[in-house]
Amino acid sequence: MRLPALLSRLRKDRDGATLIEFAIVAPVMCLMLMGAFDVAHSLYLRTVTEGIMQKAGRDSSLETSSVESVQDALDAEVKAQVRDLVNDAQVDTKRRFYRSFAEAKAAKPETFNDTDSNGRCNGGEAYEDANGNNQWDEDGGNEGQGGAKDAVYYTVIIKYDALFPFWSMIGGSEKNTVTASTILRNQPYNGQDSYDAPVWRNCT
Repeated sequence: MRLPALLSRLRKDRDGATLIEFAIVAPVMCLMLMGAFDVAHSLYLRTVTEGIMQKAGRDSSLETSSVESVQDALDAEVKAQVRDLVNDAQVDTKRRFYRSFAEAKAAKPETFNDTDSNGRCNGGEAYEDANGNNQWDEDGGNEGQGGAKDAVYYTVIIKYDALFPFWSMIGGSEKNTVTASTILRNQPYNGQDSYDAPVWRNCT
């Protein structure tokens, strides 16, 4: 058979075309599916963690407990249950406390005179120290678990290896970070500490 005829026949031959198309499309589909599963797992982990935090908060905030024991018990229970889901996870916690749920939800900065319009309290600008910790707080809260009846904005940060280590191929990180937050109320094992009247101070 002459070469032109052979080439013409090959151009018209559709045998095996589906296999070649599948070989091109399959890797892309697999990457998309793995990415979807990885994102779905992160969303699932965040939702479950928020439930764990709320249950642990109810279980550990007993009227006979001290603030320190509540904080330690809460952290220990949350970390243990998160590691049941992702055993190699690095679990960190942070908390800010407020006088009420409304203040914790709003997390507004303390009032200040923003003379340089940079959104930060600095350069000797005057601010209202509403929570009495002698510093300007951009979220209006105080560090720690707080005291009786205080509302605590509790955050858990989870870092773990991605389920499918392919993110580095597209310029991403092979570590996933999931952040879950909830607001808990310390039980009234005492009367709520009285907060002093706000004092105007100056930022450094």
